[in-house]
Amino acid sequence: MPDKIEYIAEFLIISGIIAASLGALLLLLKNSGIAFPGRLPGDIVIQKKNFTFYFPVATSIILSIILSLVFYFLRHK
Repeated sequence: MPDKIEYIAEFLIISGIIAASLGALLLLLKNSGIAFPGRLPGDIVIQKKNFTFYFPVATSIILSIILSLVFYFLRHK
């Protein structure tokens, strides 16, 4: 019977591989013109002379929906 530490280790390794893959994908596609999270219509950007305020409303909603679906399907496996 595997210990909890093995499950945590597997989770961290898989999470790291996924994060590295997504990072590489974003670097390869950054000049493609695709709207990535953080630059979607609906995100609030206020720029003044020496100040920039950024609040990713649309990005937060989309990420929330995606994570909710992922966790729902993982829970009902």
